Amino acid sequence: MSEGKFSGAVTGWLNMNKMNELDQKFFWWEGDVLVVNILGKPNASRDAIGKPKGNQLKVSVTAKPQNGRATDHMVRFLAGEFGVAPSSIEVVFGRMNVNKQLRIKAPTHLSPVFQVQATLLD
Repeated sequence: MSEGKFSGAVTGWLNMNKMNELDQKFFWWEGDVLVVNILGKPNASRDAIGKPKGNQLKVSVTAKPQNGRATDHMVRFLAGEFGVAPSSIEVVFGRMNVNKQLRIKAPTHLSPVFQVQATLLD
C-alpha cells in the first residue's frame, strides 16, 4: 500500500472515530443519503448484515480480501439489501481496509438493525 493510500485510510478512520466519540451511532442521514460506518469481515461463510459493534455495523462477505474485491462484493451485496444499484453506493474510505464508510443514495429498503438503532436513539 502506498503511503498516500495509507495516510488517507488512517485519516478517514480517525475522522470517523472523532466524529463518533460523542455519538455511538453507526449510521446517520444526510438528506436522502444514508451514511454507514462498516466493520467488514471478508472470507466469511455467508454474506450477512450483522449487529452494530460500537460505532460500526458488522457486515460479512464471502469474498477474499484481495485488491479491494471483498469491498466490491460488499457493495454489490448491500445494493441488493438496500434496494439500490451498486452505483448508488459510494465507498468514502476503507476500500482496502475492514473499517469503511459508505454513502448509500436513496435506499428503498432498510435492514431491521437500522430500525432498531433508530428506535433506541429516539
